[in-house]
Amino acid sequence: MSRMLLAFALGCMSLAATAQTSPAPQTQPGQPRTIELRDGRYWEPVASPATAPTTDETLDRAGRLVESNNNAAAKKVLVNWLKRETASPLRDRALFLLGLANYRYGDRVASFYNFDELMDKYTDSKYFYPALEKQYQIADAFLAGYKRRFIGFPLLSAQDEGVEMLFRIQQRSPGSPLAEKALKRTADYYYANAEYDLAVDAYTAFIDRYKRSPEIPQARLKKAFAELAQFHGTKFDPTPVINARTSLEELAIDYPDLARQENVEAVVERIDSALARKVYQNAHFYLRTHETRAAAFTFKYLIKNYPDSVEAGRAKVELARLPESVKDGLTPSSKPAELQMGPK
Repeated sequence: MSRMLLAFALGCMSLAATAQTSPAPQTQPGQPRTIELRDGRYWEPVASPATAPTTDETLDRAGRLVESNNNAAAKKVLVNWLKRETASPLRDRALFLLGLANYRYGDRVASFYNFDELMDKYTDSKYFYPALEKQYQIADAFLAGYKRRFIGFPLLSAQDEGVEMLFRIQQRSPGSPLAEKALKRTADYYYANAEYDLAVDAYTAFIDRYKRSPEIPQARLKKAFAELAQFHGTKFDPTPVINARTSLEELAIDYPDLARQENVEAVVERIDSALARKVYQNAHFYLRTHETRAAAFTFKYLIKNYPDSVEAGRAKVELARLPESVKDGLTPSSKPAELQMGPK
């Protein structure tokens, strides 16, 4: 999934989370639903909940077939029933059973869409959240390597479909524990799959959206390591490693036990070594281009901010060789952003 698609999906979820402020009017017991106009189409009234049947012999039989793992027979029964009973108030149950039959048969994509239809048409169904939970299981299995069926055999990987399914779940139930779980699973998938830029975006969204989640410490740790993994060496843009260092320092303040457990201090020391090399390379770039004043400034910055580094010792020697005229009045900044001076 591209960064653009990820950003679009996260934006849609944010809108969905703020859109549910006007709940639909509830039907009172014993009161039949009225005809409503939705999307330019009229929807017929259904039977009153007080008089609607609560069981169906055919659905009971289909349920027993699913329980006994006779899924092909169950699917046939349920498809015929759904074609026949177009106005039955029990269609949500039939769709749920059909989704289960397809799930157990191994056709997880068909199962996902069965549950999707149920939730589209019957938002107040008692099967809504069980169907949503089943959709999460389908998406999670795809990300873990479960194969899609092709000509009856599980042959095709479906990780991209799994990610899209997780976003769909978050749109269905924004702010819910399952939506939280789905976003964290998405971020963890990107991290495990070495898609570190997308992992940072997903972890950032998770941290911003679920500030009280017990998963926040681990999410912040992985976000920092995902930032660090995007640093490709001292000849490249240092922004990712600077961001990683900031994230790790903040983590060590907020969660000192976790920081000790993960040896964050040693990681920060390695980052500082890399940053010191970056600054030293910048200073030498200025020497090669005869920008001696900029070189002197950069050497001073290195000595002040990374005094224990090997490069700081070298910088003292080279700074001493420069004319006093280019060193006078220079006060190096202590801001990490200064590392972005010079070539990347």
